[in-house]
Amino acid sequence: MATTIGIAVAIVAGACVGYDNDGRLPLIYVRGFAGSGIDKAVEDPFYGFNEGSVHVRVDGFGDPQFYQFESPMLRLMIDENYRLLVHGDQRAFLQHSGDGEVDANTLWIHRFYDVSASTFSKRPTEFSIENAAADLFDLIELVRRKTGAPKVFLVAHSMGGLICRSVIQRHIPLLSGKATDYIARLFTYGTPHGGIEFDVGFGLIEKLRDLTGISGADIFGPGRMYEYLTPALPGAPSEDDFDAQVMPPDGFPVDEVFCLVGTNPADYQVALGLSSKLVGARSDGLVQVDNAYVEGANRAMVHRSHSGTFGIVNSEEGYQNLRRFLFGDLMVRVDLVGLSLPDDPDDDVVWQLETQLSIRGLPVLMHTQTAAQYCPVQLERTSAQDSTDAPFPLVTTFLSSKLAPRRDGQPRAARHFLKLRLISLRVRDGVFDFLDHMEQAEDWQDLLLVDIAPDPAGTSSAPLRCWATWNRTVTKAIRSWEPQPSDLLEDANTTAGVWRGEIQMPPEVRELLGENARLSITVTPRSAAG
Repeated sequence: MATTIGIAVAIVAGACVGYDNDGRLPLIYVRGFAGSGIDKAVEDPFYGFNEGSVHVRVDGFGDPQFYQFESPMLRLMIDENYRLLVHGDQRAFLQHSGDGEVDANTLWIHRFYDVSASTFSKRPTEFSIENAAADLFDLIELVRRKTGAPKVFLVAHSMGGLICRSVIQRHIPLLSGKATDYIARLFTYGTPHGGIEFDVGFGLIEKLRDLTGISGADIFGPGRMYEYLTPALPGAPSEDDFDAQVMPPDGFPVDEVFCLVGTNPADYQVALGLSSKLVGARSDGLVQVDNAYVEGANRAMVHRSHSGTFGIVNSEEGYQNLRRFLFGDLMVRVDLVGLSLPDDPDDDVVWQLETQLSIRGLPVLMHTQTAAQYCPVQLERTSAQDSTDAPFPLVTTFLSSKLAPRRDGQPRAARHFLKLRLISLRVRDGVFDFLDHMEQAEDWQDLLLVDIAPDPAGTSSAPLRCWATWNRTVTKAIRSWEPQPSDLLEDANTTAGVWRGEIQMPPEVRELLGENARLSITVTPRSAAG
């Protein structure tokens, strides 16, 4: 079947909002699980959001390099002019402030563990996610009232994301409210949205954990997750129908959720590395990759561990994804459509696609899925009943036009690069067949260069223009690439506010992915949250 591989680009205009603070809503940080270390956790005034790092790994096999990352808290104060108002007790400060008197561009810490610490009370309250969620809602309401902001941002690490989801999916619905009236966006670092599972033990370790509730870890099992994520209301799913990774379709929109997934278990040294051995290689050392996101939500993968020296929160990769998701004005999503792998379904060949995304001006990869990190994209053959044009998600990222580098005082186009690497492996009876194996020998690889900028002439149906080309056509260093008129993708969409274009894939890959396959890049302008 003779076809064409191309890239479709769609741009959808966002709606305007009335909140006048450049989208800088109050931000509430929610930390992760402390287990038996609650007293130690509460000693930190900011519950860990202030922790930075001085180490970075170049890749999965690279030696550690010196690189100072100040912490997400300090960077938000520097980059986005956020303020930190402590005054001895953040909540007491809020309670004694007048309504609407506190700046909206402020950072707040949900100190839910304080009531469970023996250092603050002779009779500490036993921790529960339900209580932490109820207290988080009270803090959200207090922050909204004192700042005058219509909504807040929630940023959470690990279990903190489950507390946020308990507010969104259970607590607010029980109050007959809508989470979208209180919360603008949710960003999670390494949250076990699908629970915590182990790669060993055939499920016995999970059953023992959930039965005994040792150190409160049963909150990561399906039974407890159903309890704190599901309201006792008509229409709620039964426990048999419950899927922890699925948010209710009539609730908080998943396109306002971003899940950052870690893929580096080796550097997670909790319990002397035992955790990472139990959870397995396809994880961040505590949370398996397949459990670290909500179905349909925006997500990216970075080679970081769950916490520690090379942790996901105290990383440049984590911060850059956070900043652009909260404040970026462009969402870029890449899907593979029209895929048609070689015809023989019985050849025992497994096809994998590695993806890496970088943005001009940043020293880190915003997203990376590789075989070396046990998380390449697994390509599947389509059946006769399936449409080959069904989108196959590859990567989602966010860009900010205001962060684009400037030249001679003028902003340059928002530029990003997508590296693709196609690998095939033969598998027989569930194991790799090495008789014709060529280690690390890709069947194809190339780099796509993409520029996105406003359309000053307004000639297209959307307010943006997009240029794209493959690295194989660039004869100089890619940093010196300047788009030519021939690189401008044609607007092929007739719907107002939507722009579509295609670029043909290099000829050498068409026999492998199918002549009709193409990458679909969707660029959606986003308005400030509020």
